[in-house]
Amino acid sequence: MTTDTDYVYNKIKGVTVTGKSENLFLDLDIFKTALARTNKNMDEIKEIVPYLFGILGMRNLSAFVGEMFVSSLVKSANGKLVKNPHQDGYPDLLIMTKEGKALWEKLANNNQDKSPFSGFETGGIEVKATIGSVPTPAVLSKKGLRKPEIGDERIKFTKAYDWKAHHRETNNLIGIYWDFVKEKPVICGLFYSGNLTENDWGKIVQPKEGGGRTTSVSIMARTGIYKMYENWIAVINDSRYADFFNRYNRANLIDIR
Repeated sequence: MTTDTDYVYNKIKGVTVTGKSENLFLDLDIFKTALARTNKNMDEIKEIVPYLFGILGMRNLSAFVGEMFVSSLVKSANGKLVKNPHQDGYPDLLIMTKEGKALWEKLANNNQDKSPFSGFETGGIEVKATIGSVPTPAVLSKKGLRKPEIGDERIKFTKAYDWKAHHRETNNLIGIYWDFVKEKPVICGLFYSGNLTENDWGKIVQPKEGGGRTTSVSIMARTGIYKMYENWIAVINDSRYADFFNRYNRANLIDIR
């Protein structure tokens, strides 16, 4: 499966996901295929429903990109992963180790109940997506620039990035960094960490009454971002993105030359 999006991959065999008492290994080819599927699907959506990205809005688009990749990763993993049947469950992907399969089969007739899937006992993978942050319209206006809109490439404006979670126990995390490329969402960086701790997440921020946010959120700390960066999986073959990740993490671990 090929698309017009080219990636550079880390020199790793794959990713090992820690479960309750068993680990699951995901070969690098699984991620390659999942990225190709995701981009192919985005191409088709842009062709058939070109206005969808604008309707979703930026916040929903990040969730949408994450869900698209989750679905693609499940298909590419050939039975090693199952999507959590509850949209509010944790984690997003359930790993089908021997014990994971046994628990999944045990719950086959009870997957309407959220509780066993909100903290799936035998483990899994959480997936989060971000497009990073850019300066405010006021700051950009002083420089004679305007804030990029939906469909506009953002990398030349991006100043920082992080991932957000609802609690500080989030681990076994696939972090997606995406941007608009040729007016469609494209995953430009793919990262993973299985050794995040509570200290890698900021203090829980509770929603304010009358505010836009309806759930509590924790923002990943710089230590967590660096752990994700250390375990990069893939970066789009565009030096601007590799340079940004290296610069933001004050290191030079990603070399796409």
